[in-house]
Amino acid sequence: MKKTVVLGASDNPARYSYEAVSRLRRYGHEVVAVGRKAAEVADVSIVTEPPAEDNVDTVTLYLNPAAQESFYDYILSLHPKRIIFNPGTENDALVELAKQNGIEPIEACTLVMLSTGQY
Repeated sequence: MKKTVVLGASDNPARYSYEAVSRLRRYGHEVVAVGRKAAEVADVSIVTEPPAEDNVDTVTLYLNPAAQESFYDYILSLHPKRIIFNPGTENDALVELAKQNGIEPIEACTLVMLSTGQY
C-alpha cells in the first residue's frame, strides 16, 4: 500500500479532500492528513503542522497554487515518488521543482485514479 500525504485535508464531507482521505483508507493506504484545523476523517487525524515522514509514495494536493508555496520545502523533504495535482491545484512552478528533484508530477484526480485502479 502507498503511504500518502494529503495536503489540504478537511473534515467537511462536501470537500474532495475529505473523500480522498476516506477512500484512501478504504483501499488500505496509510494516510497522513494535513489541514488548516485539527479534526478526524475516517480513522485519520488531520494535523495542522506538517509532520516529518519517511517512505512517502504520494503527495496529493488539495490546495490552490498560492497556498502551496509555503509547503514547497516540506513536500520536497518528503522525497515522494509522485505528486498528484488534483483539479484546481495545477502549478507549473511546483511541477518544475518536482522534476528537478526526481519526483513525478501527475495532473489527475486521486478519486478517479482510485476508482479506476490507476492509483
